[in-house]
Amino acid sequence: MIHAVLPQAKPAIWIRWAWLLPLALLPAVAGLPGEPASWSVPWVAPLDIRLGFAADGLARLFLLLVCGVGAAVLAYTPGYLRGHARLGQLMGLLIAFTLAMLGAILADDLLLLLLFWEATSVLSFLLVGFDHDNQDSRDSARQALLVTGAGGLALLAGIVLILLAAPGLRLRDLAQLDPAVLGDGGFQAGVALVLAGAMTKSAQFPFHFWLPGAMAAPTPVSAYLHSATMVNLGVYVMARFDEAMGAVPWWEAALLSIGTITALWGAVQAPRERDLKRILAWSTVSTLGTLTVLIGLPNELGALAFAATLLAHALYKAPLFFVAGNVDHAIGTRLIDRLRGLRHGMPATALAAVLAGLSMAGLPATVGFIAKDSIKAAKEVSGVLWLVEGASLLVSTVGVAVASVAAVRIFFGRLVHPPGRAPHEGGWRLTLPPLALAGVGIALGLFPALAELLVTDAARMISPALQRADASLQPAWLLRLESFAAVWAVGAAVYLGWDRLYRLFHRLRHLDHSGPAAAYDAALRGLKHGSGVLARGLQARRLGRYLGVSAAATVVLAAPWVAALTFPPPAALMAADAGVLVGCVTLVAGAVLAVRARDTLQRLLGAGAVGTGSAVVFLFRGAPDLALTQLAVETVFVVVAAVALRRYRQRQGAGDSARGDGWRAGVALAFGLLLGAVLLALSGRPLDAAMADYFLAHSVPQAHGRNVVNVIIVDFRALDTLGEIAVVLLAAVAAWPLARRTRWRAPRRRGPTLKNRTDSVRLLLSTQAWPAGRVHVPDG
Repeated sequence: MIHAVLPQAKPAIWIRWAWLLPLALLPAVAGLPGEPASWSVPWVAPLDIRLGFAADGLARLFLLLVCGVGAAVLAYTPGYLRGHARLGQLMGLLIAFTLAMLGAILADDLLLLLLFWEATSVLSFLLVGFDHDNQDSRDSARQALLVTGAGGLALLAGIVLILLAAPGLRLRDLAQLDPAVLGDGGFQAGVALVLAGAMTKSAQFPFHFWLPGAMAAPTPVSAYLHSATMVNLGVYVMARFDEAMGAVPWWEAALLSIGTITALWGAVQAPRERDLKRILAWSTVSTLGTLTVLIGLPNELGALAFAATLLAHALYKAPLFFVAGNVDHAIGTRLIDRLRGLRHGMPATALAAVLAGLSMAGLPATVGFIAKDSIKAAKEVSGVLWLVEGASLLVSTVGVAVASVAAVRIFFGRLVHPPGRAPHEGGWRLTLPPLALAGVGIALGLFPALAELLVTDAARMISPALQRADASLQPAWLLRLESFAAVWAVGAAVYLGWDRLYRLFHRLRHLDHSGPAAAYDAALRGLKHGSGVLARGLQARRLGRYLGVSAAATVVLAAPWVAALTFPPPAALMAADAGVLVGCVTLVAGAVLAVRARDTLQRLLGAGAVGTGSAVVFLFRGAPDLALTQLAVETVFVVVAAVALRRYRQRQGAGDSARGDGWRAGVALAFGLLLGAVLLALSGRPLDAAMADYFLAHSVPQAHGRNVVNVIIVDFRALDTLGEIAVVLLAAVAAWPLARRTRWRAPRRRGPTLKNRTDSVRLLLSTQAWPAGRVHVPDG
């Protein structure tokens, strides 16, 4: 536990009333169901990036969940972490995460979506690792960041490919894409990468393992991020692309297979846990897989079932996470083996658990029952494979068992709890939020018409062919009572045999060494070992080695790109005049001398010859001012460096072998050829004279100067020039103390202090006082 139990001063006013912020934002960002609303202004005009936001039916449903559950979380957190020294920090992170989620849902531009997407990943890392003194929290936060961060890179690559195939594409325009664009291989590869990024965010197999690991986070974080908001962001992106990609053959198959495996895996893993939060986390993984399957169903009712399930899941899973937090806050543990009969000391929490559990189990008169009924109707129309149908039945039965564990096992029966921790309620902040959300779930189950318009509008954004007559949420449970009764009965049996299932799965724990989580651990160990080996090979504490490796890497990475450039014909290369040729010969000779020389001063002179040759080339290519500057700088540098190095000569060392010199020469030659090829290719291209014409036309009227170069430096780029001067000045100021400390002083040999002539004679007769062949005779 990370919360404090000692009563302290009341939190700040903004912390106590922060829960009003999401409620105040809800009307502004969501509005009433109806026509989509959008707002857009130019942002990065050359790249056609706009700061655009749009709210339609699907966005409004997600915004309702983010703001509604967010208000409950912000009201719950001050009670859960009452007296904690960093309560304000956690509240600030939760508010920032709320704003990032709103931005990601409302974003209409793909790059803007990526920006908010990455913001949610970083904020999730900070929230999961809030208790940074705990090793488990740090490991879980790092795991969540690495997995979702890798998905963010895939999302970035996918967006780049999509925009290359469809420049300026907006999310709201996906449904109107040209079929030729949809069939483009680059576009489909981009969508596949976007799907991979969405899978990491929504904990789809094989990236599912980070979600149960993130249960090391405080309970408010788990209730917010891992039940209703961040984990749903991935399925939100899938739903956005579904209407456009529905005609692509692999899209439907990918969603159905990925979602089925994820739902099945989460359902199987839940009975292996004894921590209540981890049990709920695996149940969340299973529901996320079900949502993915519903997106992939090839009919309109699948979209309706998706929207209903999304709403129902938030209204029962968030309260159950709150319940787990209340139990942990009062008893000090979440292990179900040590908890029983808590309803007497925690009646309000028990009521919230029962209401949410009824909805999760899908019993009549709950929003969960409406969701399960819509799922059943969608699968009956679709005629899905028997594997998908069987996985759905297993997921439903395990959901009933998990709901029974959270609502029945913990709060009913004979009272059992750790000694010294009597069950008790923690105040209205801990009891009202779960009761409110669970109560809304019951109210919508009793009066489904209240949510019908919201759910229908969201479903139409995924499947526009959905008709109002087919979009009714009135459950036909009497027609499917037999199948529902079978699910409830099998779920009750799984609940009664929960401990036996746990012991059975515990015997198979050796299989964990070959799963995705084990692969992540192995990859992390390999990364650490590989980076260590690489660092030991590269970190030679020698600047020459660093520069050589950097230059070699540049050559290897840039060589394929340079090879594809277009070079001017050989006849154009022979048109250079004699002055340019003299400068090039001087430059090459200086470079060879600098590479082959053994002495530091000789290398310095070779480098100076390179600068002088460059100045000659500038002079004969029509840039006398640049040539004069280059010559002056090279002269001053060579003279000053030669004076500073006059006492030094580079000594032959162990690393200065012929082999080392050959390696350096090879890298230098390859790097020089690479740069020469780039410059040669650029010289053959026509120059864009727009900037030159502009400065020539405005130099005299605006800056009253005819030396265009000086005018650019002093007037048009005055601020840039001032910054460069400031950088040089700051570098000189920083180097001055270092130069004083490293100033060379000749070593002075001091002899021992002699007090009298007797000491001098004794010293002269000693054979150990001085080195062989050298005798120090003091004055006098």
